[in-house]
Amino acid sequence: MESNYSALPKNSFVELQLQDDNFGSRNPRSSPKDTSLKLLPLHGDQNHLKQHNVDPEMDDDIDFDNLPLIFGGSNTGSGIYGAVFNLTTSIIGAGIMALPATMKVLGLVLGVVLIFLMGILSEFSVELLVRFTAQCKAASYGEVVQAACGRPARILSEICIIVNNAGVLVVYLIIIGDVMSGSLHHVGVFDQWLGNGVWDHRKLVILVVLVIFLAPLCALDKIDSLSLTSAASVALAVVFVLVAFLIAIIKLVEGTIEAPRMTPDFGSKQAILDLLVVIPIMSNAYVCHFNVQPIYNELEGRSIQKMNQVGRITTVLCVVIYASTAISGYLLFGKNTEADVLTNFDKDLGIRFSTALNYIVRIGYVFHLVLVFPVIHFSLRQTVDSLVFEGSAPLSESRKRSLGLTAVLLLLIYLGSTVIPNIWTAFKFTGATTAVSLGFIFPSLIALRLGKQGHGLTHIEKLLSWFMLVLAMIVSIVGVVGNIYSLKSKSE
Repeated sequence: MESNYSALPKNSFVELQLQDDNFGSRNPRSSPKDTSLKLLPLHGDQNHLKQHNVDPEMDDDIDFDNLPLIFGGSNTGSGIYGAVFNLTTSIIGAGIMALPATMKVLGLVLGVVLIFLMGILSEFSVELLVRFTAQCKAASYGEVVQAACGRPARILSEICIIVNNAGVLVVYLIIIGDVMSGSLHHVGVFDQWLGNGVWDHRKLVILVVLVIFLAPLCALDKIDSLSLTSAASVALAVVFVLVAFLIAIIKLVEGTIEAPRMTPDFGSKQAILDLLVVIPIMSNAYVCHFNVQPIYNELEGRSIQKMNQVGRITTVLCVVIYASTAISGYLLFGKNTEADVLTNFDKDLGIRFSTALNYIVRIGYVFHLVLVFPVIHFSLRQTVDSLVFEGSAPLSESRKRSLGLTAVLLLLIYLGSTVIPNIWTAFKFTGATTAVSLGFIFPSLIALRLGKQGHGLTHIEKLLSWFMLVLAMIVSIVGVVGNIYSLKSKSE
């Protein structure tokens, strides 16, 4: 049977004309004469709608996420594995270097249990965040916080993102400087290769790395553009884990590893203080929530189910990498494990090819941090722009503003890296405050507040949200108190 209808090209626009003036929008601000709604083969985010003169508030019931599917449009963006690499890169950064030291304090049993527990809770909080981000049609972490808790809470959450991400990026530069130029107690790679020279000046080395390698990557204006570098960074992290684990197994077979402590040490006041301090560091390990919305927004054919799949794959990958790193690092160096375990790899490991393996571990991880840096910087820049230039055009439409913000932020991060003494100091405070808030407190509040609307929480989800909120607040208070007492005891 012949049809009078012909198929539309996939890249075409669909325009619906409302012929009846009485069939108006429920938006009282719309004019009866302006009754055309253009549906684009793109996601219905606020920026695209405004560019094409469509009022984003015209109908709150429109399912913007599914418009491309309904009308046969196509969109481009990150695939599942590209999103996994970007989210994994947001998680696995410098925090992995502090895990062996936390294992030294917690003992193997409690340390491994906490790695798994924090991973499960973090994945649950990410799924809550994705669900209510889609429900609110929020484009950023701050927007979904505002929908749940109001504007003051949004400002507070954005300040937390800025402090947390800036602190993390400062830590990256500190590690790069320590590894390449050395520190007070450890020899740098350049010293081992070239002897003493201008490269001994840590601040100069960091500046060169910042200008030549980091600045060009940070200048990119889409997080999807970093998918390949994120994949490379994950591969380098896996290489580090495999090498460390291989060395640990060899030394274990040879019987040259001392027996590790299985439980925490409660034998002294300092040991108890250390225990209070490291738990927030463990909670800091999985914080990636500030990048959930950008990754979700650029996900090809995005849906809640697809983003949850991304989150689950990422969590499994990170738990395996974290547990392997923490166990192998602690087994290798025992009570001599440094706050930054990379600095332990400047000595003879007592096995064949020790020098070559040391270089592979240290230089490989420096490259990993170089590739992770722009992913964390992306959400930092977006958040600063949202806070400082609220109401302006999207940052992706203003190249000059984007480059200006990038330059200012990189300068401030560089200055911070010259002031903060070591990564342990930074992780102790961000872990107990901003990281706990972003990863657990805000997602719990969002779920408990917005769960009363739309698709509500199940009884188990509500209990888990309350558990996560109470646990996070206890960890935060205990961590801050522990840090204060720790600093006070050192000053005495």
